[in-house]
Amino acid sequence: MRRFEKVSIDEFNKYYDKKLYEEYDLPKRMTSHSAGYDFFAIEGFTIKPGEIKKIPTGYKVTFGSDEMLMILVRSSMGFKYNVRMTNQVGIIESDYYNNIDNEGHMFISLQNEGDKDYVVKKGDAYAQGIFVKFLICDDDTTTNKRIGGIGSTNKKKEG
Repeated sequence: MRRFEKVSIDEFNKYYDKKLYEEYDLPKRMTSHSAGYDFFAIEGFTIKPGEIKKIPTGYKVTFGSDEMLMILVRSSMGFKYNVRMTNQVGIIESDYYNNIDNEGHMFISLQNEGDKDYVVKKGDAYAQGIFVKFLICDDDTTTNKRIGGIGSTNKKKEG
């Protein structure tokens, strides 16, 4: 089952005022033919030219073990404002959900490579997530398990 969820109030409070917890929306597709689920700003922010901003989304997501969630900026952000994700494409694997470091809280890092401030208002869409099935090699024997959050797949727990 694919499903977006809000992170716990304790995880949320590490980054935002708890009063905002009930006010933000889960990702959703904006049209019946949209591939991506838009991510919405919990509070407004501005990214100055040359600046990088790390954004806690307030979201976690669960889905099948043969799927991933690709996170990308909305197309118009690059075309109109020259704003990009610092890692270009975020990949969320199914075992990121409820990890021991941050319970699967997804973060997005944006960089303004334009020449004007990039302003996002509370509730504006600023990124999108697209679910994708993937294949593995027939002779794949990986049994390692994730042991943490962002950047933890190079750390192994056997079995």
